[in-house]
Amino acid sequence: MEVKKSKDKKEWLEAAEKSKTTGMKFTSLSGKELDIAYTPEDVSQNDYQTKLGYPGEYPFTRGIHNNMYRGKLWTMRQFAGFGTPEDTNQRFKYLLEHGQTGLSTAFDMPTLMGYDADAPVSEGEVGICGVSISSLQDMEILFEGIPLDKVSTSMTINSPAAMVFAFYLAVGEKQGVPFSKLRGTLQNDILKEYIAQKEFIYPPKESMRIITDMIEYCTNEVPQFNPVSVSGYHIREAGSTAAQELAFTLADGFAYVEACMERGMDVDAFAPRISHFFNAHLDFFEEIAKFRAARRIYARRMKDKYGAKNPKSWILRFHTQTAGCSLTAQQPENNIVRTAIEALAGVLGGTQSLHTNSMDETLALPSDKAVKIALRTQQIIAYEHGVINVADPLGGSYYVEKLTDDIEAEAEKYFDMIDAQGGVVACIENGFFQKEIANAAYRYQRELDNKEKIVVGVNDFIEENEKIDIPILRISKDVEEMQVKRLKELKQSRNQEEVKNALAELNKASQDGRNLMPVILDCARKYVTLGEMIEEMKEVFGVYQETAVF
Repeated sequence: MEVKKSKDKKEWLEAAEKSKTTGMKFTSLSGKELDIAYTPEDVSQNDYQTKLGYPGEYPFTRGIHNNMYRGKLWTMRQFAGFGTPEDTNQRFKYLLEHGQTGLSTAFDMPTLMGYDADAPVSEGEVGICGVSISSLQDMEILFEGIPLDKVSTSMTINSPAAMVFAFYLAVGEKQGVPFSKLRGTLQNDILKEYIAQKEFIYPPKESMRIITDMIEYCTNEVPQFNPVSVSGYHIREAGSTAAQELAFTLADGFAYVEACMERGMDVDAFAPRISHFFNAHLDFFEEIAKFRAARRIYARRMKDKYGAKNPKSWILRFHTQTAGCSLTAQQPENNIVRTAIEALAGVLGGTQSLHTNSMDETLALPSDKAVKIALRTQQIIAYEHGVINVADPLGGSYYVEKLTDDIEAEAEKYFDMIDAQGGVVACIENGFFQKEIANAAYRYQRELDNKEKIVVGVNDFIEENEKIDIPILRISKDVEEMQVKRLKELKQSRNQEEVKNALAELNKASQDGRNLMPVILDCARKYVTLGEMIEEMKEVFGVYQETAVF
């Protein structure tokens, strides 16, 4: 009997569309309509020599290393921080003992907003969502017994990043570790704060000056430290699509590149130390395609638009975190499965560093057990499933290549829209980013409300009268009392004349335009507090107030 084959994809689709269907809505998480299957016709426009090629070769669609994880596994970097510096120091040591290979520091809300633990506005928030850090003394305790030349440390801090980094540098000095041996990453991405997370202090122009100072300082003095991690994670958590996350993140990163070049810096001197931070969300293949498109776009822009000659400047290195907003308070054990699949997307997408969320994070800060399960998830992916055996194992998949092309094309359209409005800062001030994200979030919520998208345990497969039976980490009120007491004692014991002079010099430097990092570091060494430095700079730079745009 002759086997009938379709002449082309159109004929095949017509037959396939007449077949039985479940009636579900088959779109990507970002709302893109999807074909039933993908064929060579869908990727026939690909120039495989320039778009696909080999892993480790420009434009790095297939990964930044030719042997990927055969040569080095990604860094397993679990986010940690709560309570007092002593509490988090113990958690750091716990994670290192269980196989974590890098530290990632979460700070509490007062620290993130530039307030000391004893500020009236800090009451009730000290140590609640991260570790409380008000001074060099707190940072010394945080890293007690942890040699800074042996670990890589990531710090999720933005507006007060310069002060917290100065505390870290001063701890390194006290440990006898040269700045040249300190390794790690500062998030320090203020542009995404205006776009999505809203933890800003100063106006955009002044904030860009501070970050440019930090990039310049690290390039010259702390060469192994990444001074900025351009972050799409929070853009995605705010409700963006995958393409919006990619486009807005890279646009922010290119804005930092342009600011440094305007300062007179050689792009090849600083670009190899700019890193990125992406979300690994629920849509497995869309996320993999997003990471592949990101590398391709970044390589071409750095080479062709900014004239980078060092191949290391073309390489987009990134950290990935599984999607916090995908976790549910309902049936929280299900979050282990969600996180595992999201983490796998990050690995197959070629990440250099990975954080896996804990199952209980919608309820409280993670417990020790939940953190260990999250870390073990990464280790199981790395050692048990064979996914590291081949570089870019999904490369060449018609579906993955088509998604990669589509996301790249959509991101390029966003770059054109951003440029047409005057750039990233202009789009922040006119609300363009915020509107785009809000519209995407609204569309997705409508899909959930209409059950066009299913979240297990939330809008389907619901368990009535569910009882949550997992341990919850609770922060004692003693934490705030302890931190306020410590800070009071510090302020009484330090040299007040030195503090006064250091703050006066910081005020002067803020006005005269010199690089602020050496002055902030001098303040840190003299135990000037985070809040004192922030307030001094507010006098010069002012405080940003977002204008309503809806």
